Amino acid sequence: MIPPSSSGLHHTTAITDDAQRSVDFHFGVLGMRLVKLTVNFDDPSTHHLYFGDDLGLPGSALTYFPWAGMGRGTRGAGEVQATALAVPHGSVGYWTSRLAASGVRSKIAARFGEAVLSFEGPDGMRFEMIEAANLSPFTPARGTDVEAGREVRGFHSATLRSRRPEKTVEVLTGMLGFVVTGVEGDRTRLVAAGGGSAGSAATLDVVAAASGEGLAELGVGSVHHIAVRSSAGDHLKFLEKISAAGYRITPVMERVYFRSLYFREPGGVLLEIATDDPGFGVDESAEALGTGLKLPPWLEGGRGRIEASLPKLLLPGRR
Repeated sequence: MIPPSSSGLHHTTAITDDAQRSVDFHFGVLGMRLVKLTVNFDDPSTHHLYFGDDLGLPGSALTYFPWAGMGRGTRGAGEVQATALAVPHGSVGYWTSRLAASGVRSKIAARFGEAVLSFEGPDGMRFEMIEAANLSPFTPARGTDVEAGREVRGFHSATLRSRRPEKTVEVLTGMLGFVVTGVEGDRTRLVAAGGGSAGSAATLDVVAAASGEGLAELGVGSVHHIAVRSSAGDHLKFLEKISAAGYRITPVMERVYFRSLYFREPGGVLLEIATDDPGFGVDESAEALGTGLKLPPWLEGGRGRIEASLPKLLLPGRR
């Protein structure tokens, strides 16, 4: 049997305490489309917001659980340290100015020969923008004022801060099919074997937590989990392989827009393996994505109660 191999990053899910602020920042500042407005299937009392390119293609989706009243997360080992977005070459100056105009401070550095712009979102979530040589296919989000040719092009990479970096790398290579492509200081870069090259939403970096560093505590501004891509045909192969290796992994979870497996790698980060199909167009046309509350079939009977419990949102294009 051919071993399963991920083709790269699927989505990242983080925590906010203000759904409206999240909509305003991701659409109004980052120029990302709200491609799905639904609820947390495990906690339907709260929204689940999905932002991405115009179609929400795998590798472009940033998603959020808005948990009002939750305290700020504490940084440390066992977390996604930063989420990096890919932008075209020559775009860092544009984004530095655009972020500053919105009151967001940023700083520029270099990593593996690429320009990296670091900043925080309104919840304290750590972002980077990296000028990438290899950009994923995408369709610009409609309705934003981001200059053409400067748009966010989905993920570049994510950085996992691990208390056991060697073991984290071992899982990424042995279980998920990533390959090590470089080391810079305490940072190891891995690229999905089935995903092409670095910079095309196929990259994960692993950094070592400092000796004695405490574990991260989940809260507002934290990444709840990060998902890598799987074909439908490989999904059960991943389940069998990871379970056979002794890791606790969930059964397949139905998420309507994809199917998911979850397990925690030895460095502490919660990983998801998500299928590419069926995608966000399964219950809305491309034109209507993100314009109405979508519920999974098993929650439709409680729509009235659910809608009444959720905060009202001013959506892009409806102000």
